[in-house]
Amino acid sequence: MKSLRTAAALAALTCLSLAPPAGAAALKTAVFAGGCFWSAEKAMESLPGVTDVVSGYAGGALKNPTYENHRGHLEAVKVTYDPARISYAKLVDGFFHHIDPTDAGGQICDRGPSYTTAVFVADNAETATAQAVKAQVAKTLGKPVATRILTGGQFWRAEAYHQDYAKKNPANYNAYRIGCGRDRALKAVWGPASR
Repeated sequence: MKSLRTAAALAALTCLSLAPPAGAAALKTAVFAGGCFWSAEKAMESLPGVTDVVSGYAGGALKNPTYENHRGHLEAVKVTYDPARISYAKLVDGFFHHIDPTDAGGQICDRGPSYTTAVFVADNAETATAQAVKAQVAKTLGKPVATRILTGGQFWRAEAYHQDYAKKNPANYNAYRIGCGRDRALKAVWGPASR
């Protein structure tokens, strides 16, 4: 009987330890298109409160897009974040500071429709927040912002070799980043506020 009570007590403690603390916010997700998803993934992972970033495709009608065929889609990242550590507004602002939001033709050396920028919103609150941040960015830069705010839709995960590319292939990623002139270009846009 004693062992049965001990087992029940251990089971109850295990369940309690797995439950989130009272008042803990659930994790949320947001989708951003910031040009090359390797760079967007690396940038968004650097923000405090971000717990995961997945590279993929969003914004198009084509089902099951691939790197070789993602016509109509933008290269995008799905960001999982803890709203208790970073607000949606700060997440959107962080995204803007990692791109050239005035570039309507792509990002830095990556040109074409699939490299254009967008914030994919899930509801009216996210729409209002994204629009407010975009307006502040335009005011700060003194230029129109080309980044679109789009209604969210299906996010398609990219192939495995694209996931965590900068971490798994640091030499290749750094060669791409330097060759592209990404840091120099972002500093030209944002000055000391570039991230």
